[in-house]
Amino acid sequence: MLHILFPYIAQPHQEFHSLPIALEMARLYPGIKVHIASLTPERDSRIRSLCRLYPESSVTFDILQMPGWLRHHIRQHGQTPLGKMAVLLLNRNYFNRFQAIVVPERTSLYLRKMGVSSPRLIWTRHGAGDRAIGFTHDTRQFDFILMAGHKIEERLTRAGVLRPGHYTTGIYAKFDMVRRLHAHGLPLFPNTRPTILYNPHFSPRLSSWHRSGMAVLDYFAHQEKYNLIFAPHYRLFDTHRLKSNGILARYGMHPHMIIDPGSDRSVDMSYTLAADLYLGDVSSQVSEFLTKPRPCIFLNTHRVQWRGNPNYENWTLGPVVSSMDEFALTLDRAFLTHANFLDRQKEYIRDTFGFAAPEDTAAKGAKSIIDFLRLIG
Repeated sequence: MLHILFPYIAQPHQEFHSLPIALEMARLYPGIKVHIASLTPERDSRIRSLCRLYPESSVTFDILQMPGWLRHHIRQHGQTPLGKMAVLLLNRNYFNRFQAIVVPERTSLYLRKMGVSSPRLIWTRHGAGDRAIGFTHDTRQFDFILMAGHKIEERLTRAGVLRPGHYTTGIYAKFDMVRRLHAHGLPLFPNTRPTILYNPHFSPRLSSWHRSGMAVLDYFAHQEKYNLIFAPHYRLFDTHRLKSNGILARYGMHPHMIIDPGSDRSVDMSYTLAADLYLGDVSSQVSEFLTKPRPCIFLNTHRVQWRGNPNYENWTLGPVVSSMDEFALTLDRAFLTHANFLDRQKEYIRDTFGFAAPEDTAAKGAKSIIDFLRLIG
């Protein structure tokens, strides 16, 4: 019997990219033992709740072992690189029990250096953005890769990462679970104003937050045209959530603003589905937002020479603003000029996901993994 592990050692935003595949695998292949391993009891509880969306799937839940000091470190500082590496090392005998380990992150590649040589390592990726980090050479170490559409395949091919027979395309399992989760969505605001989603990235080298984020929040706090959802990349405040609560507290008094530095709703597409315009920089959430084409604005606070750079391809999907002096006028005009970007947005989504609108792909992903494992014996 095949025993296949789906471990979760990183932040919650990555769960949606492999968990639906685990649950479809358990449903389609009852003779295969699917294990889901969580970093903490709190993560285990969250994942069990998501699994209830798939009542026909039976899986085994495990919690990774760690000493008290490490558990305290993770509670205090989040999923730091040190914490994740320590968890992998301390659980290497557990990981070696499986025929395959399916992960949405790349940190687990260190298992190979820790003596975990038996299982096949399979990567589902997470997100479908354009940043160079998603196309690094170390991904060649995975035995099998699942990816979204042709854009991803072409860039990984150019990077020399892909091997024929060791990957499949057209997989973005997050959409499957999101449709089940939000089957009966409710409005987020008690008014009919257009809603803007501000979703800055976490990296100081790339993000608009560190240079203009507070100015963006101040602008929306003092106007009456728009609602604002501030839901940055989960990792922006991952290691200093208490500090972020103090910084952002003054905006919570405005009923037309939702300030969410990292709740479950910030990672489950609650906000990308509800917003009328996407405001951001380089986060891959713009791809998920554009499965229903809508206006976008991108903040170039670092004055990047972005044209022709494949790492900034998403900036062809809407106006790019280099100064907050331009912001208010650009925002007002974005809805009126969206038709200028509509065809480009549709093309981008087809290239990114391999389909024009979201469709179920988790079962296809599960089947591709099992076919690969059976083929190689």
